[in-house]
Parts: sequence; structure tokens; C-alpha cells
Amino acid sequence: MREQLEQEARARFGWTELRPGQLAAMTAVMEGRDTLAVMPTGAGKSAIFQVTAPLLGGLTVVVSPLISLQHDQVAHLDGAAARELNSTISGTERVEIFAALDDGRIDFLFLAPEQLTKPDVLDRLAAAQPTLFVVDEAHCVTSWGHDFRPDYLRLGDAVEALGHPVTVALTATAAQPVREEIVERLRLRDPLVVVAGFDRPNLHLAVLPASDIDVRRELVLRQATENSGCGIVYTATRRETEEYAAALTDRGRRAAAYHAGLRKAQRGATHDAFQAGDLDVVVATTAFGMGIDKPDIRFVVHAALADSLDSYYQEIGRAGRDGEEAKAVLVHGSGDLGLRRFQTASPPDVELVERVLTTIRRSERALLRSEIAERTELSRPLVGRCCSLLEQVRAVRFGKRNRLHPVGDSPTAADDAVALAETRQRVEQSRLDMMREYAETSGCRRQFLLAYFGEQLAGPCGHCDTCEAGLPDTGATDSPYRVNDRVRHEEFGPGAVLRFEDGKIVVRFDAVGYRTLSLATVEEKGLLTPQ
Repeated sequence: MREQLEQEARARFGWTELRPGQLAAMTAVMEGRDTLAVMPTGAGKSAIFQVTAPLLGGLTVVVSPLISLQHDQVAHLDGAAARELNSTISGTERVEIFAALDDGRIDFLFLAPEQLTKPDVLDRLAAAQPTLFVVDEAHCVTSWGHDFRPDYLRLGDAVEALGHPVTVALTATAAQPVREEIVERLRLRDPLVVVAGFDRPNLHLAVLPASDIDVRRELVLRQATENSGCGIVYTATRRETEEYAAALTDRGRRAAAYHAGLRKAQRGATHDAFQAGDLDVVVATTAFGMGIDKPDIRFVVHAALADSLDSYYQEIGRAGRDGEEAKAVLVHGSGDLGLRRFQTASPPDVELVERVLTTIRRSERALLRSEIAERTELSRPLVGRCCSLLEQVRAVRFGKRNRLHPVGDSPTAADDAVALAETRQRVEQSRLDMMREYAETSGCRRQFLLAYFGEQLAGPCGHCDTCEAGLPDTGATDSPYRVNDRVRHEEFGPGAVLRFEDGKIVVRFDAVGYRTLSLATVEEKGLLTPQ
């Protein structure tokens, strides 16, 4: 099998050998085993399905989050029968695609999760009996599914409706809790989980504190003008993307803004210009970056804290894919934490969840989410989120053609749904707290970042601002606990030891997320017991 895989990789990519992580994942897929591959940007994740699909034969369905990314993925499969199915496809093209599916003339079909909620799409795909089901950028299942794209949480239903073909989840960023949720949501069966090294030694890590808005603005602009080559600046708001892009243009950089509020054509033009080297800097919200296949990005500057270290690592991973020196700079101020917490979706009011549930229960027939929105006079995104929460507490289920059916008559279902959302919010806030601690750490930033993903660096990296400042290594401590030990806290429940620093211990608790505790207090009061 290895020889077969390597021969296909040579034919498709010209590679002389496969990386160990690639080979392990490909072998599992060939053996019919579900697989989750967490591999750094540029490590060849897409090759896992691009190499195995021709050998397995049949249709490969690829769930891809953005239309621009789908365009690029289809373009890179030159010579294969690859199509995309999204809102840019005309009615005539849609008919042609369905006919080609019926005739077995499509090898790869790229679409977003929302397409899989459409009965005609799901029915035609089921009839085509796909061999592989791939979820690209699989971290979106947890990072987007709980808020504005709940259909990500229903991909497990789609997998089952298609007869559970071999399912492959791919992402560059997933700490242990994210990996666990991906496996659960996609209903992966006894999956092989391949986690390649997270370390990117060519990335120089630095943090610049900003005392006020003007200082922050100047620091960001200097980083984006004084660093040579092309780069990306990430901001927290759409307005800032346009302000920074204008300021950089005034300073002689070819810059453009990118955010979800711009027209599709404008976003596409910016994406293409950056890829072609016609832009020096793109100033963007997190809407930009997925599918950027540009190896020579020399810097990524954040003008504010990211919402988590998962997001931050994903975003800085777009720099230095050619293996050459690149910079990841975070500029942050005291107001960042409050802004990010404000942007985190709050749990819906229990009265609104109850209104949605009552509407479903009282209806004489199963309802679509659009019909529930009309009857309750609530927005469709809010109804979608309520339905997702109610499904997770088993108060409703999605039936044929995505209609909602009530399940049971629990009087606490709405409260249970809100409690679930509150738990999710606490976990998200704990992840944001870890982002802040990364910004404020006095130890090696690379040790901190890698420890978050469960990877230990033996000593300081020597290639971040704190190491270069000559600060002592605070990653090790004399403690009865060891990294990755399972422990239990009386209040927070079970968890795993993540890291130590400056007399503190960081534990990732299963139910409440990340907590930083005083090591002296923990040992004195016996707060953590081994499991």
C-alpha cells in the first residue's frame, strides 16, 4: 500500500516521499478508517484525500467553508473531474452537476455545510454513494458551528445520511478539546487521530503592548511598513480594516481591506491580487486567510487579541510557509479582552428558546427553520441557534428535508439548552483568558503556545521576544504534578495539567475550560487529586 500511495503522490505532486503523518493518515483512509489529521499549515493535509481518492475510486465530497477556498481547491485539482456547488453556480450549471453526479462523471465535489441541508443535494449525493467524505478546516465545526453557522454541527447527520463513507477531518489547529468535539460532532468511528508537530521554528513570535489607541495604531502601522515582503494585518472590527488599509496606502504600501461586509466581487479581487503579488498587505478580519496558498508571506500582525490561541495559531500559520524567516507580531491593549468578550455570542434568553420549542411542539407537522422564524417573529440565525441547542439536549430532532420534530416533553428542555450555551460561553471565555496569558507571559512564548496544544518544548526557543530579552525559563517547576497528568478539582471536575509558569499551574478542565491556579494554594489545600 505504501508503494501505491507514494507512486500516486509522485504522479500528482512530484514528491519523492511522504511525511510520516501523511503516510499514517493515508494508510488509515485506504483501510477504510475514519481519520482526523491535525497538521501545520503547509504540511500537505489536502494530499491525504487527493492521493487516496483516485486509488479508492468513486466520488469524494469535500466540505469547505468559503467559496474562495472552493475555487482554489478546484483549480489545484487540475486534470481531475472536480466541481463546486455553491451560490455562484447558476441553475443551469446546477442541473449539469446533478446529471454528472448521476452518471459518475465527478471525482470531487466541493460545497459548504449549508448545501448539505438541502434535500435535493443530499438525495443526489446519497444516490451517488460517495467513497470519501472530507471536512476541510474542520476546526470550524466548533469555532463556527455554535454561533453563526450551526449547520456545521449537523455534519454528522449528513455523514450518516450518505451511508457513512470513510470520513476525513483536516485542520491545522486543534487543541485537545477541539479534537474531541470534532470526533464527536462528525461521529467518527474509531478514528485514527494524527497530530503532527505544531512547532514552526521559522516563525519569530513577539508581543507589543500598547498603552492607548494611538500607540497601538502606530505600532501596527510600523510593523506592516518596516517589515519587508508581503503580509496580513488582522483586526477585531470591519471598520479598522478599512482605516488601517487607508493608512498603509498613505505610507506607500499597496494595501486593501477584506471583511465579510464587502461585496463578493470585491473580496474576490482582493484575494486574487494578494495571491498574484499585486498587493503588499491585506488588512482583514478573520474572514480572510483560509485557502491562501501563498508561501512567501513574511509577516502576520494582529492589531488586537485573537479570540483564542486556536485562532491565533491558525492565523499566524499563514506566514513563512516556504520555511524562510517570518514574523508573528501581536499588538494588544487593555481594552482587547472586553471587546472580545463582547463579541462572544451570549446564551439566548430562555424565553426565546421556549418560544421556539413551543412552536415546534404545537405544530401539526414538522417545521423548517424558516417557518419557525416566521411563526415566532425571530431572526433565522437566532432560530437556528436555538434549534441547534435544543437538538443537543435531545428536545428536538431534524427529520427528512431538515424539518424539526419534537422529542419527548421534558419541562426543563429550554433551561437545559440555555445551560448548555452558558457552559459553552464559559469555555470560550477561558480560551480567551489563555490568549491574554500568552500576551502577558514572561516566559518563552513558543513553550507557552506549544503547551496549549499538548506539545512540550524542552527548553526556551531562543527565537521569541522574551527569550531574546534574556528572561529566565519559567516553563519548569518542582511539582508533584506533571504535564498531561489527569487530575480532578472539587469544583471544576476532571481535567489535564497543561503547563507551569511563575508558581502557577494551568489545567484544562473538561467542563469549564482553562483555569490558572496558584501552585502553592493547590498543594497546600490539596485542590487537585490524581485520576
